[in-house]
Amino acid sequence: MASEKPGSVEQDQANALKELEASLYSMEILDRASPELWPEKFPGMSEYANGLTPLSTTKLPYSKELNQEDQNYMHQLASLPTAELITRVKQLHDIAYQLGVEEKNEVTRGKYLNLFNKKRSKS
Repeated sequence: MASEKPGSVEQDQANALKELEASLYSMEILDRASPELWPEKFPGMSEYANGLTPLSTTKLPYSKELNQEDQNYMHQLASLPTAELITRVKQLHDIAYQLGVEEKNEVTRGKYLNLFNKKRSKS
């Protein structure tokens, strides 16, 4: 067999891979605690930041619980065949594109009517 001969291509490649693997090992020892590795830029800042409460405690609109109608619709979409689901996604994409075109037209109309001027007259 060619791989058993000394100096064969396969043996040279295997040796090269072993040398490459050995060269990739890191000899760095990371046994120190993280504050020594990454000191705080401002002492005490992490304790201050951890003590802050979130500004809003209200739930975001997309994190609300789904009602029965929403769950039924999700199950309906999940039961669709792949081709029909792709068709639905394409329809949604087309609707979103059309809304974008209409929005662009409305913004253009607003610019022509000077609706976006900074100075407004008081009436």
